Amino acid sequence: MCPVRTTLTLEEDVASALKARSSRTGESFKAVVNATLRLGLAAEASPPPPRRYRLEPASLGATVRDVDLDRALRLSDSLEDAEIARRLELRK
Repeated sequence: MCPVRTTLTLEEDVASALKARSSRTGESFKAVVNATLRLGLAAEASPPPPRRYRLEPASLGATVRDVDLDRALRLSDSLEDAEIARRLELRK
């Protein structure tokens, strides 16, 4: 692989961490920077699998059985229609 020379501007905390790793491992600063970039790129390429979504069922109790859903939907529709009409009147 042909090396490419480039200039990087590192933030102080990143540069310090890389220098510390370089002195700790005995590797050159350049080797530590390249290894760290490779690890970051590999981690980005393969994100962790998403956590499984679990839905816990909840009892709605007996009150739902007592509600006429058709009437509730009609009420909701009429309230929505009234709000739309009110907003249209405000625009005039």
